[in-house]
Amino acid sequence: MTRPSWAPEGIDLDRPSASRVYDYFVGGMHNFEIDRQLAQQIAAFTPNIAETMRANRELLRRCVRFLVDAGITQFLDIGSGIPTVGNVHEVAQSGNPSARVVYVDIDPVAVAHSSAILDGNPNTAVIHADAAQPDAILNDPQVTGLIDFEKPVAVLLLGVLHFVADDADPAGCVARLRDAVVPGSYLAITHATADGQPAEVLEAQKLSGRTSTEIVLRAKEEITTYFDGWSLVDPGLVHLPLWRPENPADVGEHPWQSGAYGGVARKD
Repeated sequence: MTRPSWAPEGIDLDRPSASRVYDYFVGGMHNFEIDRQLAQQIAAFTPNIAETMRANRELLRRCVRFLVDAGITQFLDIGSGIPTVGNVHEVAQSGNPSARVVYVDIDPVAVAHSSAILDGNPNTAVIHADAAQPDAILNDPQVTGLIDFEKPVAVLLLGVLHFVADDADPAGCVARLRDAVVPGSYLAITHATADGQPAEVLEAQKLSGRTSTEIVLRAKEEITTYFDGWSLVDPGLVHLPLWRPENPADVGEHPWQSGAYGGVARKD
């Protein structure tokens, strides 16, 4: 296989990557046949998974446009994966070319690919860090070199907190991030849920417990607590397609089938 420019040396192209599987599901181009094969196996077990991932990506784009319109110029995207089609810096910098974005991911494959993709863009950076260790993120030299925490920041936790186990204290991790930013900052969260989900989704969650990336499905009430002390912007915490859709047709007949909630809040 010919190694493309965005795939750095040292990345095994013969093994599937969770980040590249996600990239495939959301219509990206940073994936290989081995990743597409695994994605098709996953989709056969959980038919709605591609729809959920695309709904999450579409909310990300709507969210970033909303934040740019609100005057935000700094973005900390935790659990970013590969910055694929419609990524944060692409959307933000199209609205404000001076917008700065730091991507954070625990997957070294995603970080290596991201570094290659972002090469030459001085207003972006990527670091290898764990969402469950917020102090390591906040104190990283690349983060502090690009993000000015004396000014408002958008903290994005899209599709990552359901990978943080209860014993890692996800609420405490989010609270540390909330405390680190000034008033006028925003917090965006999407999170998988068991609320109203069919049996096959719950079975898939059990299957994830056999891997290193177990998914913890949480109820709306618990996810809402991650915004404690901040003001949720309309329409609040809702199923992904319901968060400020650009077209009513984008919502679909059964928005709950996205299997996740999303919301954005402001620090007053």
